[in-house]
Amino acid sequence: MQTDAGIGSDHASSDLEHVLTEADLELINALQIAPRATWQDAGRILGVRPATLAVRWERIRRSRVAWITGYSIGDPTAMNLAFVDVDCEPGRVGEVADALCEIPEVQSVELPAGHHDLLLTVFTPTVTDYARTTGPAILRVPGVERTQTSLGSRLHLAGHSWRLSALDPAKAAAFAALPAPRPAPGPLPEACQDLLPLLMRDGRATAAQMAKILDRNASTVQRQLARVLGSGLMSFRCDVAHGLVGFPVTCTWYAKVPPGKHAAAAVAVRSLRSVRLAASVTGQANFIVTMWLRSVAEVMNAELALQEKIPGIELIESLVMLRIAKRMGVLLDPDGRSLHRSVVAGGVMPSDLDDSSLPAE
Repeated sequence: MQTDAGIGSDHASSDLEHVLTEADLELINALQIAPRATWQDAGRILGVRPATLAVRWERIRRSRVAWITGYSIGDPTAMNLAFVDVDCEPGRVGEVADALCEIPEVQSVELPAGHHDLLLTVFTPTVTDYARTTGPAILRVPGVERTQTSLGSRLHLAGHSWRLSALDPAKAAAFAALPAPRPAPGPLPEACQDLLPLLMRDGRATAAQMAKILDRNASTVQRQLARVLGSGLMSFRCDVAHGLVGFPVTCTWYAKVPPGKHAAAAVAVRSLRSVRLAASVTGQANFIVTMWLRSVAEVMNAELALQEKIPGIELIESLVMLRIAKRMGVLLDPDGRSLHRSVVAGGVMPSDLDDSSLPAE
């Protein structure tokens, strides 16, 4: 599905300047841990008035530096994850990237400095769906010359678990300990389904905001929202414009890990704070790692860290991203800010991205 601007009046000017303070970074970190924490709970933990936090978050969100999105949870044992390298006709990389951003199953579109013009991350319900529908759709985009696909066999670590580490350990633990919504088992009533697209646009959308859009009674929507949150059918994620929080360089490595060492490699990369993604994949390169770094000069240090942490790893290729046009369904501007527009296939993502077994993708 395709969604426009977030809930409420949030069209921010493209030249809006926003300098993040330490308090801003703490709030973003808190919402990475507990995306739908109430302002009352957040205020108690941070020692700040709830109303102040609400205003601060709205300022951050309107500046497009950080945003929260919701995703319908899919079955990780059935879903297919693919990493697709794309080669384009000369001079057409930009238009191809824009076109690929409009394919809902293409979750991320990155423009690397390397042998390929684009790197895509694709989620589909099954391998067959990718082979029959999404893969051919990518090839049909005008300007695409060829593609090369690696299928994910296990996703060890993903961006939703990356943290700014702006909070002290006690506060971070307090946010992690906040109670989950009360479970609401059973099928989700049809009326509750209408809330899902709104939560995909803005993961912190309130019952009052959604009631206004849906033209329903606020107390009714409040009950429906509690049912949705308690159903366990949605996951929420707070993301950031990486360059504006101090990590302007994104680097992805295609690597080869010895057979039987993938689990140990996954444990090792979790100890590296800069790692955003780690996945076992098919192909000559059987392991992919992505990090957020503070400079290109850190790439060599990161490679040394990988080789020290994972004995026997062979780094086949490193790709520094020149631009990220789409990340987890959200379209980004050249500075990495959210454009408050998402193009996703129903917002579906795997339910457990840590050591989730995926089909031979």
